[in-house]
Amino acid sequence: MAVSLALGLLGGCERRSRPEPAVARPEITSIGVNSWLWQSALTTLKFMPLATVDSAGGVIVTDWYQNPNQPDERMKVQVFILDAALRADALQVSATRQVRQGGEWRQAPVRAGTVQRLEEIILERARALRQAAVAPR
Repeated sequence: MAVSLALGLLGGCERRSRPEPAVARPEITSIGVNSWLWQSALTTLKFMPLATVDSAGGVIVTDWYQNPNQPDERMKVQVFILDAALRADALQVSATRQVRQGGEWRQAPVRAGTVQRLEEIILERARALRQAAVAPR
């Protein structure tokens, strides 16, 4: 009964007599790095399992990936997007490769040109994404 009486008293109060509490507006945030490079890197590495993805810091780290056609070899890739500009020096890619020898994984050199080719693919895709975004419709 006391609850219904309190609700009845509150129901009769005019809302205009009290100011509305200030509500914080939700902020629209964006990623901290170049969005075209970011999207391009994710698309380029989509076949690999991802271990770490940090859009604010511009870091993508894959888990080990084994090509089914080469079961005694695996790779891990790290991508760092260092700037908000779409430039070649805003992208840094590194890779680690291991081969299985005697049942154990051992470090092996990454094949020549692999990292450079990954960077080129990411940059080419990023430029294509930008072109598509700014092209007249």
